[in-house]
Amino acid sequence: MGKLLALAIRERKRAPMKALDFAYISKSSGLDNDFRGKLGDRQVTVLSKKAWDAACDELGCALAWHIRRSNILVDDIELYEAVGKTIKIANVELLITCETNPCARMEESYKGLFAALAKDWRGGVCCRVISEGEIKIGDEVTIDE
Repeated sequence: MGKLLALAIRERKRAPMKALDFAYISKSSGLDNDFRGKLGDRQVTVLSKKAWDAACDELGCALAWHIRRSNILVDDIELYEAVGKTIKIANVELLITCETNPCARMEESYKGLFAALAKDWRGGVCCRVISEGEIKIGDEVTIDE
């Protein structure tokens, strides 16, 4: 069983990430006020702390997780090759639709980050909202097997 460590949104393209203590997740807009949350297979992005730490270790530095520009940071959840599985956070269910591939913004943020995230699904996963609700830091996180 995992744990929800952090939440963040971007209110517009290229905006800085805004940390949250809690968020409402809906089928129509993903995390409320996140500009990428519209209907589709990339409504919410989830990043594993273990994968993020592996990327940072490869770079020899400690970077803030929100540089990755993901919405949700989880601990003790394996996201590697998890397409089709469901992540449950409190009463919210998210269907994993694809790997979150790193983009050029990662290299702008830190030299070498693009390559470090391109391995072993370290960039996290994209999800579609299956069931709505409120989530908060500290919530239990599970993934169906």
